Amino acid sequence: MAMVCLSDFEAYAKKHLPKIAWDFFAAGADDCSTRDENILAYKRIHFRPRMLRDVSVMDIRTKLLGTEISFPVGIAPTGFHQLAWPDGEKSTARAATAMNTCYIASTYSTCTLEEIAAAAPSGIRWFQLYIHRNRAVSKQLVQRAEALGFQGLVLTADLPYTGKRRDDIRNGFRLPPHMKLKNLEGAFEVCKMSPSFHSLWCLDPSVTWNDIYWLRSLTHLPIIIKGILTKEDAELAVRHGVQGIIVSNHGGRQLDGGPATIDALVEVVEAVQGKIEVYLDGGIRKGSDILKALALGAKCVFIGRPALWGLAYKGEEGLQDVLRILQDEFRLSMALAGCARVSHIDRHLVHFSKL
Repeated sequence: MAMVCLSDFEAYAKKHLPKIAWDFFAAGADDCSTRDENILAYKRIHFRPRMLRDVSVMDIRTKLLGTEISFPVGIAPTGFHQLAWPDGEKSTARAATAMNTCYIASTYSTCTLEEIAAAAPSGIRWFQLYIHRNRAVSKQLVQRAEALGFQGLVLTADLPYTGKRRDDIRNGFRLPPHMKLKNLEGAFEVCKMSPSFHSLWCLDPSVTWNDIYWLRSLTHLPIIIKGILTKEDAELAVRHGVQGIIVSNHGGRQLDGGPATIDALVEVVEAVQGKIEVYLDGGIRKGSDILKALALGAKCVFIGRPALWGLAYKGEEGLQDVLRILQDEFRLSMALAGCARVSHIDRHLVHFSKL
């Protein structure tokens, strides 16, 4: 079967992954309204393409906090990559490095930070952090990541508690016995309330904006906050000195009924007024989606589930295929819209449907 677009990888993953793993990756919270809206919202945005613009030479490169990447797509933090492919996050890191883009490694990786760094020592890697009640655990993770050469710290802000994902409850989801949350082994001996997610019970729901100052005292890494959806929180992020925002609703896995990320992007971009970089995840399925997000002010987008589909297909090679398809589609969409360089993409390129 020729893998032509991302939905081909989705169909393959659904067919070949164990049902419990597929359901975990696909899950949204409650009715999955926000998960589905992340994708549907792109259909309400239309292009205003410009003609006769000389697109004979294309430049699709961009920079994340000063570091050049090959095109404006990175890999979002998702957990448990060994559920999709035996080498797990090591394959993800290698694929990202091969495509010269950024991979955000999750706290809930099934490979250690050391293994991820060793798999792709020259890669552009950020580390995603959940703050746990035991602050010593979080402090150690941050310092390990910095020592291993990770170049950014991504604080996930939208998970004081885990959203209700019905299929995971029905399936009694838990990691297979041979898989571990490698970065957290031995860290939560006192938190055994749930055999499958005992560390999630140890997340600290008391985290506030003041904890940004605590993080800044631990590391020299730039701090990016993931999970911002409103102008009020975007303004607070700027005020607290972070370097970036990822507009995210956790793939629709947390509060159902929140906005699609592409809809929330507009007010976040307006609020920060160019003072910090703004990125987006959620619902990216085509190169034209990337172009719409950049037109509305995102510096870069990150893919979550599609990266896992690529891993499920052929590991590192499959994930490279996914990224390459997005890269080719993005380049083509740019050219057809009359943009030869990423710097040519602006708000005039799109308008929202009245429907």
